[in-house]
Amino acid sequence: MKGSISASSKATHSGKAHDANVDLIAVVVAVTDQGPSVLTVGQANALPSGPFELGHRSLQFGLRTWVEQQTGHQLGYIEQLYTFADRDRTGEQRQQRVISISYLALTRAEHAAASGKRAWRSWYDYFPWEDHRSGAPPMVSDILQSRLLAWADEAGQDSLRRERRQRAAIAFGFDGRDWNEDLVLQRYELLYEAGLVEEATRGSEQSASLLIPGTSMIADHRRILATGIARLRSKIKYRPVVFELMPPVFTFLQLQRTVEALSGRLVHKPNFRRLIEQQDLVEETGETTADTVGRPAKLFRFRHAVLDERAVAGTKLPLSRA
Repeated sequence: MKGSISASSKATHSGKAHDANVDLIAVVVAVTDQGPSVLTVGQANALPSGPFELGHRSLQFGLRTWVEQQTGHQLGYIEQLYTFADRDRTGEQRQQRVISISYLALTRAEHAAASGKRAWRSWYDYFPWEDHRSGAPPMVSDILQSRLLAWADEAGQDSLRRERRQRAAIAFGFDGRDWNEDLVLQRYELLYEAGLVEEATRGSEQSASLLIPGTSMIADHRRILATGIARLRSKIKYRPVVFELMPPVFTFLQLQRTVEALSGRLVHKPNFRRLIEQQDLVEETGETTADTVGRPAKLFRFRHAVLDERAVAGTKLPLSRA
């Protein structure tokens, strides 16, 4: 694109210079009425993105500029995720290598109104196998297990066949193994390698009947989204970033439900409350809300001073293994 910064390097075998364009991509997350949601553009099949240009004083400035231009949304909390430079994963035939620098941004639901430029979509639309709040989704045992095992059995060598079966079992909790909610990217990468997601079949003649449910995204954006979900699921266990997604005041139940929605797992309610209180992460506002079943619930707010007082251990989610 015009004005984008490119990094050039000479290929020693041919003497020709090959350029690499730098794209900035944002995984913007909010917890809305439909649960954990991601900010999308286009036909809800793309993340906000754009090239790093000469006029951008920094990578973060460039990212914030593109997100605001494309969605009208101003970013708050932001951290760098990962840099992708795989030549064969964009689904596009380009002469230049594209380096994608991704970021995770968190925002609150009151700032997450939809508009003509953007759409908030549940991240479980893209990864329906990741929501285990009501137990393992039927598609895991009814569809994924049989197709992954069939893919494993296609391997020509016994060692490769065993390796594929083991990877599938670890990633998806087969053979009585525990489900690890943090392995979002590993699960998507395994499905990509097995040719079970649409992104892996672009330009091929593979039958669409073999693809599993889940909304695809352009280029490598679903892979980047998986990276963002995995980062957030892991981080809420040791840093209080969940409060970046909460309203200024909330009930304990709202906080619990938010953590469960993000992790895709239920938490043990008494243990969760005790851990939050022991770490002094919240304080009472002195007010209650009647928007609950039964007696009015106390309202709390995040204690921002805790960030200055000490290193926060995090919520240490007491996830239910039932």
